[in-house]
Amino acid sequence: MLVKGPLGIVSGIELAFFIMFIALLIWSFSTYLHNSFANITPKSAAKNHEKIWESKLDSAALRLGLVGNICLAFLFFPVARGSSILALFGLTSEGSIKYHIWLGHLVMLLFTAHGVCYVIYWAATGQISEMVQWDKTGISNIAGELSLLFGLIMWVTAIPRIRRKIFELFFYTHYLYILFMIFFILHVGMSYSCIMLPGFYLFLVDRFLRFLQSGTRARLICSRVLPCETLELNFAKSPGLKYNPTSVMFINVPSISKMQWHPFTVTSNSSLEPEKISVVIKAEGSWTKKLYQMVSTPSPTDRIEVAVEGPYGPDSTHFLRHDTLVMVSGGSGITPFISIIRELLLMSTALKCRVPKVVLICAFKSSLDLTMLDLILPMSSTSIDMSNLELQIEAYVTRETEPKTDGSKPLRAIWFKPLATDAPISPILGKNHWLCLALIIASSFIMFLILIGIITRYYIYPIDHNSNAIFANWLRSVLNMLTICAAIASTASAVVFWNKKKNAMQNKQIQNMEGPAPMGTPESLFYNADRELESLPQQSLAQATNVHYGGRPDLKKMILEFKGLSVGVLVSGPKKLRHEVATICSSGLVENVHFESISFSW
Repeated sequence: MLVKGPLGIVSGIELAFFIMFIALLIWSFSTYLHNSFANITPKSAAKNHEKIWESKLDSAALRLGLVGNICLAFLFFPVARGSSILALFGLTSEGSIKYHIWLGHLVMLLFTAHGVCYVIYWAATGQISEMVQWDKTGISNIAGELSLLFGLIMWVTAIPRIRRKIFELFFYTHYLYILFMIFFILHVGMSYSCIMLPGFYLFLVDRFLRFLQSGTRARLICSRVLPCETLELNFAKSPGLKYNPTSVMFINVPSISKMQWHPFTVTSNSSLEPEKISVVIKAEGSWTKKLYQMVSTPSPTDRIEVAVEGPYGPDSTHFLRHDTLVMVSGGSGITPFISIIRELLLMSTALKCRVPKVVLICAFKSSLDLTMLDLILPMSSTSIDMSNLELQIEAYVTRETEPKTDGSKPLRAIWFKPLATDAPISPILGKNHWLCLALIIASSFIMFLILIGIITRYYIYPIDHNSNAIFANWLRSVLNMLTICAAIASTASAVVFWNKKKNAMQNKQIQNMEGPAPMGTPESLFYNADRELESLPQQSLAQATNVHYGGRPDLKKMILEFKGLSVGVLVSGPKKLRHEVATICSSGLVENVHFESISFSW
């Protein structure tokens, strides 16, 4: 429905829900004002030594905060990566990031208006000292101002231009959400904070599970180094770890940065490669360039310490319903489509399923980048039969008019020597993920209720006697926050430890994959035109590929010419490319083209 604009690429369903949500906020605010203004009269204003407009400003400021809390109630649902709520609606965390951005803007807009209106009100009524008030049993204004300050810092550094140019500033300042939420709860009290508790509670559970998973060092077994400054990292995994195409895994290399986590698309297939999981990394930023230098050096290190989170991905593969699948990529945007092609190879070969015809339209800057097409096939590809998959690859090299083959580095494999303590990547909650997650959420919340009940009965009540006028409100909030954290930490740790013991037994059965395999030094199928192809899958892949030099693909002509009842179109790459493809699909010139809203925003 929308392609260009502040909301980005938006479907009809998304636009409808967005309009309904804005309508809810407007209705709530107008109803709040109508009900509160009805009680403001010249007499009531004079009683408080105020003018009518000052009383109305006070009321409006409060209601802006109430409406902001409605947005805050939904803010954390999209960023709980392992949340069952997103899967229930067929969403992924990556595809829902834009909802978090929309809600974040609304939250900060309303909370900023809430704070500014109160400052104006206090200045007009001579109560400017209220700004530094920390009420023992009421509203703590200074806590609200600190929460707003931390929110504003996050808001400013999240501006797209700043986020793209100084990503690390955005990344580190976003950790201020911890202080933002703590001071928000201290500002309004725990009772009123319950409006946002469901979303924030799920986020806390998810965040702690990610913390537990990242504490184990992953078993990095080998890497393929491409001459186009691209790496394929291959990790050992337990056979029980299952994931779908276009899944994403977050990677941390402590020797580069202990704080930075970077998302990369998983290119392997969990069934085709049951003991291995792979990601592809293009050296484009400072972090990725440092990693590439570590691996590609003539004498690489025997081991790289790596921590991972994930993988996270869709629960189903909706794109399989089409007769033809057109995938458009730019540069390293090809990586999500490698996982889709491998999934279709599995389905057509092992499962003997009918799969759609696949057309991959990929654009690269130089002929060196063509070596990324080598990653379509796994390292051990001799058992793959490509005859059942109708694959067509149209590769465009935009900045060269003819192939260049001089002075290139060969595609090479590097094998690492992981430590015995490095563990294969396993599902953090085991095969019964949803059951374990439900157990953690339910048991931790019950534990929280019991603990806070005991604290209230035997510590708070003897002091306060339910008067809410003696016991400090901020201390009550702190006790609630600590109890929630303790309940989540204890129950999640117990479930994860139980699953770890089960995984340890399975991991003993995984073969040790250290040391060079008898595969020789791999070479590029596409960059070295003179080499003799070694296997049938490699020959089939080379035959399916057409390379065009010195131009860009005419996407409109190509996409609209595809025949069939249903043509699914996916795009991954620069923003301009995504907008171009979305515009073509939404033009209405043909009825059989469908834009698949799979997000690669991470």
